[in-house]
Amino acid sequence: MTRGRSDGSQKKRLIATICVVAIFLGFLYAYYGSIFGNQDSALQHGSKSLSHYLMRNEDSEESSTTTEQEDADDDVIPKSYPVCDDRHSELIPCLDRHLIYQMRLKLDLSLMEHYERHCPPPERRFNCLIPPPAGYKVPIKWPKSRDEVWKANIPHTHLAHEKSDQNWMVVKGEKIVFPGGGTHFHYGADKYIASIANMLNFSNDNLNNEGRLRTVLDVGCGVASFGGYLLSSNIIAMSLAPNDVHQNQIQFALERGIPAYLGVLGTKRLPYPSRSFELAHCSRCRIDWLQRDGILLLELDRLLRPGGYFAYSSPEAYAQDEEDLRIWREMSDLVGRMCWRIAAKRNQTVIWQKPLTNDCYLQREPGTRPPLCRSDDDPDAVWGVQMEACISPYSDRDHKAKGSGLAPWPARLTSPPPRLQDFGYSNEMFEKDTEMWRRRVESYWNLLSPKIETDTIRNVMDMKANMGSFGAALKDKDVWVMNVVPEDGPNTLKLIYDRGLIGTTNNWCEAFSTYPRTYDLLHAWTVFSDIEKKECSSEDLLLEMDRMLRPTGFIIIRDKQSVIDLIKKYLPALHWEAVATADASSDSELDSDEAIFIVQKKLWLTSESVRDSE
Repeated sequence: MTRGRSDGSQKKRLIATICVVAIFLGFLYAYYGSIFGNQDSALQHGSKSLSHYLMRNEDSEESSTTTEQEDADDDVIPKSYPVCDDRHSELIPCLDRHLIYQMRLKLDLSLMEHYERHCPPPERRFNCLIPPPAGYKVPIKWPKSRDEVWKANIPHTHLAHEKSDQNWMVVKGEKIVFPGGGTHFHYGADKYIASIANMLNFSNDNLNNEGRLRTVLDVGCGVASFGGYLLSSNIIAMSLAPNDVHQNQIQFALERGIPAYLGVLGTKRLPYPSRSFELAHCSRCRIDWLQRDGILLLELDRLLRPGGYFAYSSPEAYAQDEEDLRIWREMSDLVGRMCWRIAAKRNQTVIWQKPLTNDCYLQREPGTRPPLCRSDDDPDAVWGVQMEACISPYSDRDHKAKGSGLAPWPARLTSPPPRLQDFGYSNEMFEKDTEMWRRRVESYWNLLSPKIETDTIRNVMDMKANMGSFGAALKDKDVWVMNVVPEDGPNTLKLIYDRGLIGTTNNWCEAFSTYPRTYDLLHAWTVFSDIEKKECSSEDLLLEMDRMLRPTGFIIIRDKQSVIDLIKKYLPALHWEAVATADASSDSELDSDEAIFIVQKKLWLTSESVRDSE
């Protein structure tokens, strides 16, 4: 406020008094008004300052002894959190383009750096609960959800109009329906998948090839109908797309109950280990595969198993105009130098195959590009690692094996994978781990049984997956698991892929690359203890878990009793409800200082989001 000038001292005193009162009222508004519904930026950022304020404000009537003790403790527990502004209902903190603009990050848009992860510093993190959109409903259950979702849950229909001639999705009343079409398979993903299997001469036109083809990477996946229709063939796809002009495509995929992840072929390696997929797929994915000496094709090469396939459906594979012919010639030359061969080519699709051994690489002329990667390059190092335009050769062991050495699915799930040797793990250790988690999951489901039906849970995340045995124990349930391996621990993600499961890596001091409300169950085994050692905020992690979890979804926390006790104090603020607990006295699997705590996220209302449940 700007003060006016006056020659009279009385007028000056009056103006000064008004200014003081105005400043005082403004102070009250800034602190109290925000809590009762006006979420300004000061409240949405900076978790510690808001937590301390809320605690002091609401606990003023407690005993002085308790107050002094809590004030002395740096971790003060809030009694409530504000609700984020409605415009943040789809917030992905590490993929937030508004943050990029606000922080004035200098990124190369031509290399898709703006679609890669850029996480907010601690002082810019949101300390509020992400609201659902108006009219949000409990998601439709699998398998019905593969073909339809509630429009209110993802109120974006532009793709239905933009792709109306390709059968991506159709708006029908309160629902969005997915006929199974795609840019290159207007008449259905199931027919397209069978045609690929037929091209490869697989028996019965079944792409799983009697269990030998299990894991698939679908690049530029759209709404993931390709991956959705693979599931009936016992094939699991990691459907990958950025949060680009086709916004919400991954959100639609996850709402449908189809495995999917937000990511981009840009400058950094995809967060998957080498030799993870039997098939990579691109259907009109609009990627310039020739850029930067073929660096993006070389990233696919790193991810493919020995003898793996790349199915490419695009005009370059069949069109006869001058530009498409030029691209086809240059791609053919590039993949030839990469030692790929054409396994099949028909109509609009070409399928290349990667070699089984290093023989072809060693027979190339000296100086042939792309070169082999340096001997000290770790092809499994992915977190924040820049791509390089080089070929990752096989190890001596893999070269001699002439293949991945994996059992067909489903035996693959419980067979010790060859890459156990990389960690010094024995087959016996693997088998004991598998059996231990089978018992633990059985115990979890017994605790959950009063609250769930067979179709209650579909999308599951194991936040510290180790060898993937938690996910393996869920094989007979109609769920899929995103197995997450922390980036600073043993890089066991390749064992998970070798078991025929999928996953990614993450730093739990940061947000995960997914939309809000995308998982039905989160499993956190010692995750809180781990981030405490890194001096990261447990409060930030709780808010992130709340962001990822669907309303009515569950969290299973297995950790130290002291961690469980701390989390219990946050339940009212997060609108979570305790479902079950167990400790060493009731569960012989638990150590003396270990406990299990299961919570459920409540449906909560705001003035802008009125939800109905099925």
